[in-house]
Amino acid sequence: MKTYLIEKYGDQSAVRAAELPPPEPGADDVLVKIHAASVNPLDFKIRDGAFRMILPYRLPLVLGNDLAGVVVQVGSAVTRFAVGDEVYARPDRDRIGTFAELIAIHQNDLAHKPATLTMAEAASLPLVALTSWQALVERARVQPGQRVLIHAGSGGVGTIALQLARHLGAHVATTASAANAALVKELGADVVVDYRAQDFGELLDGYDVVLDTLGGKTLDKSLRVLKPGGKVISIAGPPDAEFARELGANPILRQAMNALSSTTRRHAKRRGVSYSFLFMKASGDQLRELTRLIDTGAIRPVVDRVFPFDQTREAMEYAEKGRAKAGKVVIAMG
Repeated sequence: MKTYLIEKYGDQSAVRAAELPPPEPGADDVLVKIHAASVNPLDFKIRDGAFRMILPYRLPLVLGNDLAGVVVQVGSAVTRFAVGDEVYARPDRDRIGTFAELIAIHQNDLAHKPATLTMAEAASLPLVALTSWQALVERARVQPGQRVLIHAGSGGVGTIALQLARHLGAHVATTASAANAALVKELGADVVVDYRAQDFGELLDGYDVVLDTLGGKTLDKSLRVLKPGGKVISIAGPPDAEFARELGANPILRQAMNALSSTTRRHAKRRGVSYSFLFMKASGDQLRELTRLIDTGAIRPVVDRVFPFDQTREAMEYAEKGRAKAGKVVIAMG
């Protein structure tokens, strides 16, 4: 089968097309013929080796973290899926590799594709939709009337998180460019801060939850817009000890991660708020919850551009250089 992989960590030049044997599904696995996959910032970080201390992948490594496709084979213990089913998923972090023609994925990480979506649209969703769900529903437990700030509202996570927060009944603010103000308002933003011309730290105050997708100075400033007891959940900030425990990391790595986030956690504690790092997990059950929202129109995908499979390197470069105007970049297998 054709794939796009890396044989060593590096920049975009490390990504190449290669032929590999098709995967052999285990008893609980579903073999999926991939029709579309999407590009995520996580792909660049894995390619660069940014996570090699905490996610020690064996090289060569096929890249890609979400997909939509059709079931072509099921393992002997599979009960939820049959050959011919249209499905979508974010594979478990130890079994990535959606920039390929086939993938074997555990049945617990898979869900039936939303009936209202094309394959390309469905492929744009799993990672960002699960991230949004795990941040806003599972961790923040957003309630109607709460005030939620979502950074980079026109980005991959932002476009879905805005819609989910609106569905949950929150008052939603976001940061975006003036060019994308109309889009993010349509997706659910009540307040739009033009990050090029305005300072959200001066304009916003008294928020219950911040979903930080940018890290750095944005994360530091986000602590100041929260009311006492508020929460900032970051997918871009420093990892913390809880994440290390989820990974099953050794004591030394736990201490290192704890040290990385110590300054942020100290600043949060001083302000009477909390900080946590989120590295989303695969979950077929949560995808099924999201599918209901998608098929009823509460959440819709935002796709910027679709590239053919033989232009996977170009698709990654397009996304990494920030050329997408809004939403996700998708690769269609054709």
